[in-house]
Amino acid sequence: MKNLLGDGRRVTIPSFPEIVVDPDFDRLANRLPEAPRLLIVIVNYRTAELTVDCLESLEPEIEANPGTAVAVVDGGSGDDSAARIQEAVERRGWSSWVGVMPFERNGGFSFGNNRAIAPAMALNSPPEYCLLLNSDTIVRPGALGILLEFMDKNPKVGIAGTRLEDPDGTPQRSAFRFPGVLSELERGTRIGLVSKLLSRWVVAPPPPAHACRTDYVAGAAMIVRREVFESIGLMDEGYFLYYEETDLCRRAAVAGWPCWYVPEARVVHLVGQSTGVTSTRRRRPAYWFESRNRYFLRHLGRVRKTMADVAWTCGFAQWWVRRRLLRKPDPDPPYFLSDFVRHNFLPKRFRR
Repeated sequence: MKNLLGDGRRVTIPSFPEIVVDPDFDRLANRLPEAPRLLIVIVNYRTAELTVDCLESLEPEIEANPGTAVAVVDGGSGDDSAARIQEAVERRGWSSWVGVMPFERNGGFSFGNNRAIAPAMALNSPPEYCLLLNSDTIVRPGALGILLEFMDKNPKVGIAGTRLEDPDGTPQRSAFRFPGVLSELERGTRIGLVSKLLSRWVVAPPPPAHACRTDYVAGAAMIVRREVFESIGLMDEGYFLYYEETDLCRRAAVAGWPCWYVPEARVVHLVGQSTGVTSTRRRRPAYWFESRNRYFLRHLGRVRKTMADVAWTCGFAQWWVRRRLLRKPDPDPPYFLSDFVRHNFLPKRFRR
């Protein structure tokens, strides 16, 4: 293996800007096999205990799937997360397959993943696959082998996602359709008849029971073929958090790399534990709206984005009135409607 990752070394992936390679990847690269099969990337942000639990669930999977390594990228946690993870790695004897890469700033989900994927793609023998794995996941036995077997048997598939589930095995919705104008109307309106009429455009349908093609899968556990990155570039760092996997899958589909959902591979997802964004007790952060705006502008254009914004706003406004009249509990983040209007219809100076 060519050791090309010294201090300050820059690598360039097609269609993606230069990334300065961190020397911590050099230490991980030296532990990769000559023909690395799978690189698993876990981005940690102040979730040291969850990350260690995730690594513990991976231990038997690593033994069953030789040629696999794990890069834990700490995205500027500002606490002792990286040190605690490193201590656990050394104490539990995982150093042969886990490398910890601490960074000083939190650049978001795409930023963190790219810091491990970019140098891996620059190796003489880059990994065949990269698995993006949330820190708040627990990998069920056999999941990695099932994913790898599926990708090997389906060389035209670019991306595949696992079945995400609660700790008790209840499946979560993790196979999705690309959002658009009608899907935003359905999401905002929340009327059963409307949802039934627009069922073909519901973004998060009930999880399928068998492997099938889908528009995109959840980034919490998503395997990507090397050729996808070589074709379209890495993840877009313009997304701080959310919509980045939707963007990646859509760009891949345009380039001829479809996405599949593989429910036989099961991963527990402790929803929201790594970010807290899904909690209805917290106001939706500005970066969620910024990511949504970036995705809709890129893939729908300004006119259709405006149509989608209006559709959601009108639908949600009637839901808001109806909920209050019926005295139903509020399931949404505080100020959700006003924040949506502010971030989508007002000039930038009013969005903060």
